[in-house]
Amino acid sequence: MDKNKQAIAYMQDNKFEEAAALFTEVIEEQPNDPVGYINFGNLLLHVNDKERAQRFFEKAIELDEKAATAYYGLGNLYVEQANYGKAQVNYQKAIELGLEEADVYYMLGMTFLQQEHDKLALPYLLRAAELAPEDEEILFQYGLALAQSDLISDAGSVFDKVIHLNEAHSDAHYNLGVIALFEDKVNKGLEHFDRALEAQPDHVLAQNGKKNAEQLLSEM
Repeated sequence: MDKNKQAIAYMQDNKFEEAAALFTEVIEEQPNDPVGYINFGNLLLHVNDKERAQRFFEKAIELDEKAATAYYGLGNLYVEQANYGKAQVNYQKAIELGLEEADVYYMLGMTFLQQEHDKLALPYLLRAAELAPEDEEILFQYGLALAQSDLISDAGSVFDKVIHLNEAHSDAHYNLGVIALFEDKVNKGLEHFDRALEAQPDHVLAQNGKKNAEQLLSEM
């Protein structure tokens, strides 16, 4: 196992000092290779040393302006700082440079959502869902973005996929309940609110949804 891989394994085991020592060796041995700087930047970001992390990512880009994962690292750093505009720019650059992974599309989509540009988020969240069809969090956020963009039927189909992956996903059941009420399917809505509360008894929104559904049924 080479030193980069060993250091990454140390990171995964929360052995940060050992990882830092190996990344330092990698940089000393290959000072013109951006990979060591990117990996060290990721480690620094993981331990919340944002200022130094930024310097390492920027050094990697100085060495190779096409280092896509360095831009991805900067995007993550700016998300940590709640600077979603800068995060968006860096994620877009990473994709332009060929980084074709679900995470970068997902994170780019989320930066648009944070800036209340729901429709702009849709193609990126869709691509993330295509690349990681079994990732329930990506699917759920895509469904939310569709719902917030008034694409209610499409949102319902996506939330159904979430439920297929995880029958106890309380938030997906809640949103399916809301969609059912919107479509005047009150019994179906009540069923989803009940399922949400089975999975999470303290789900306040589902509790309110259930009350509303029961009120509607009593008036029929």
